Amino acid sequence: MEASDIPGSAGEPSGGGAGEEPPVEGPALTAALEAILMVVDEPVAEVTLAQVLERPTAEVVAALRALSEEYTASGRGFDLREVAGGWRFYTRAECAALVERFVRDGQQARLTQAALETLAVVAYRQPVSRARVAAVRGVSSDGVMRTLVARGLVEEAGTDPESQAVLYRTTSYFLERLGLRSLDELPELAPFLPDDVEILEEQK
Repeated sequence: MEASDIPGSAGEPSGGGAGEEPPVEGPALTAALEAILMVVDEPVAEVTLAQVLERPTAEVVAALRALSEEYTASGRGFDLREVAGGWRFYTRAECAALVERFVRDGQQARLTQAALETLAVVAYRQPVSRARVAAVRGVSSDGVMRTLVARGLVEEAGTDPESQAVLYRTTSYFLERLGLRSLDELPELAPFLPDDVEILEEQK
């Protein structure tokens, strides 16, 4: 046998030095993304996915969008959405009622009217104190605020420099539940308010 017939000898490059392991091929990018997103319980940022997979962020973004389009085109029961600064699998709207029936078995866990009002005030006025929320609603919101915090929809956001009152803001989970990328996507509130709303608040 001639030397040129031996792998790594002169005449045939070995592709690495002595003791080096050959590169191990991992799963395809789309498969890797699906595997990760299948187990997350909150949206994952593109940058985070790119770091974990050691791939360029632009390549990861392109793959995510391609997957999302593929799921929609094939009519899957789930879709891949960009929500609250990240990506996550969601039940497709047409199947939501069936999934809700399976998970809740007919039970509904809805927010009360008071909780919805308080959440709306926090969403549009944040960061906002409990006193400010009470002024807008015309009634104490302490109990309702505790409920919203417990459900992960509202969180503390520091204190007011003048009054030292605790301030509150909505969470990323709030954006996720509403299907929003950011607070900028909240609908305009002005058309639904009276012209003298600020004066009314100051009088309370």
